[in-house]
Amino acid sequence: MNNTFDFGGEIVWRPSWDDIDRSNLQAFMKEHAIASFDELLRRSTGDVAWFTDAILRFLDIQFDTPYTQVMDLEKGMQFPRWCVGGEMNIVTNCVDKWAADPVQRDRDAFTWEGEEGTVRSLTYGQLAAEVNRCANALRALGFGKGDAIGLYMPMTPEIVIALFAIAKIGGVILPLFSGYGESAVASRLRDADAAGLFTADGFFRRGEVVDLKRVADAALRDVPTMRHVIVQRRTRHDIPMQEGRDLWWDDIVPEQSAQAQAERTAAEDILMIIYTSGTTGRPKGAVHTHCGFPVKAAQDMAFGTDVHRDDLIYWMTDMGWMMGPWLVFGATLLGAKFFLFDGAPDVPGVDRLWDMVQRHRITVLGISPTLVRALMKHGLDPVRAHDLSTLRFFASTSEPWNPGPWMWLFRDVGESRCPIINYSGGTEISGGILMGNPLLPLKPAAFSAPCPGIAADVYDELGNPLRGAVGELVITAPWIGMTRGFWRDDERYLETYWSRWENVWVHGDFAAVDEDGLWYILGRSDDTIKVAGKRIGPAEIESLLVRHPAVNEAAAIGVPHELKGSEVVCFCVLNPGHAPDGALVTELRESVMRDMGKPLAPKRIHFIGDIPKTRNGKIMRRIVRSAYLGEDPGDVSSLVNPGAVDEIAGIG
Repeated sequence: MNNTFDFGGEIVWRPSWDDIDRSNLQAFMKEHAIASFDELLRRSTGDVAWFTDAILRFLDIQFDTPYTQVMDLEKGMQFPRWCVGGEMNIVTNCVDKWAADPVQRDRDAFTWEGEEGTVRSLTYGQLAAEVNRCANALRALGFGKGDAIGLYMPMTPEIVIALFAIAKIGGVILPLFSGYGESAVASRLRDADAAGLFTADGFFRRGEVVDLKRVADAALRDVPTMRHVIVQRRTRHDIPMQEGRDLWWDDIVPEQSAQAQAERTAAEDILMIIYTSGTTGRPKGAVHTHCGFPVKAAQDMAFGTDVHRDDLIYWMTDMGWMMGPWLVFGATLLGAKFFLFDGAPDVPGVDRLWDMVQRHRITVLGISPTLVRALMKHGLDPVRAHDLSTLRFFASTSEPWNPGPWMWLFRDVGESRCPIINYSGGTEISGGILMGNPLLPLKPAAFSAPCPGIAADVYDELGNPLRGAVGELVITAPWIGMTRGFWRDDERYLETYWSRWENVWVHGDFAAVDEDGLWYILGRSDDTIKVAGKRIGPAEIESLLVRHPAVNEAAAIGVPHELKGSEVVCFCVLNPGHAPDGALVTELRESVMRDMGKPLAPKRIHFIGDIPKTRNGKIMRRIVRSAYLGEDPGDVSSLVNPGAVDEIAGIG
């Protein structure tokens, strides 16, 4: 793809000297006598071993047995070995070392709030004790090193405790989205030969009880390796318990000792398998290790969102998406505090999010463009009713921004004071390829630069570096957070990321770099629309549609056309008070035609109630297209709104 891209953005935020001086990024650069961010980027990607070792030291990652070599590429760039010979259990660094510190042990590790208003905080000392009790309970049930244990729970304190307890005994964490249905849960647990599962009786959404245990029971009929299920009492409604398999958390965890030894694990022992949905076939299990995912998470949190020990970071996510473990591992490795919320962000009122920012004094808020568009509908009164002065940064991931919602959050909500740290990468990356940071200026919807240590580039169709136009986002050097492959499927891993150009990771996103060096993500490259030889990313069309005051969300797809190859079809969700009539269709089509040209104007525009998306707000265009064309949509287990698929199928 080699379309000229109209960036059209002006710089709207520049860091102050105070922002720069207090930043973790500046401290790291001073420590290594690096004069500029560009120099850091060159050095970190040109000498990966040096940079990785420097990051491990900067984060004070403690090893039981020191590594003898930072990186070993004997098996090729696709399968590097990290921290060779080193032994380290990540829980020692996230929890135990802080609990042993006389000051840090009494500082809060996290605060949790439930939809019903219950609030609970744990200090690092209390967290260590609870993790040890849970680890001892697991060992008493016969679990140990290498056992895969699922997390299918609401975002409560127990899910954090369980995550660390699994890692502490050397087990393998299997995070599962709490909104999954039985087949999605079963397929993931079965694929990993899961021996245990943490779940809950249910959770609250909009005042109603969601029966999580019922779904878990149905799923486990197809998981023959399952030995024990530990159930948290969250809603306290009646549920069936299978004798010999199911145990109440309250019956087996609190009675355990608050002391427990961490299992000795190699730095490259498997810590976690995070499943992501594929367009076809079974879900992909991204394999992560003790010295991989958490280190990359903490680096990005430190350098991008500039989290310090006195910060409180909240990222709106579920533990089943990578940003859940990212939040927990990243914040605790930094000795900072994070926030969890288990509930709907507009219950009891549309100001719930802003109310929590004020009451808990949140300093870094991770929020998706989808939620921002939803909040925009309610105007600024719910925002203005609350004091948001503690906020230092907004942050965002999961999907491309449109400039209008980005500016609303930055200018109207954040009063042009809080930069939006845009963040894009993925589960297989352990965090970001591209990210904003406190040192570099920002334009609407843009990324400041690649993350330090990520050798990112944009390639044209021939594999040549490209600037000022749209191409494939690639990575040309290894990094410590990269997945160690797909669980039991190296061939699929190689085909997915390494098959197009030799020793080049092709991420599957369209990207561009403008004349000022700022980066843009323009959607998945497999979502490309090609009309009469002209290729375009759907985000460009969608940005034009949501610029109209009537449109809240939009999805653009390409559908087959006998002569042109494809033609554009769009789906729009309207803001309240706007009629879905022919006049609006004409107006929207003409606005796209003016900016994109007549050949790329939508052939049809449909108004719908919702667009299929994941819990973290990612629009699933492949599912939109399949439903519209009457084809098998593939894996839809990650959708938070499966009813939207039926509505689109009814239109096609």
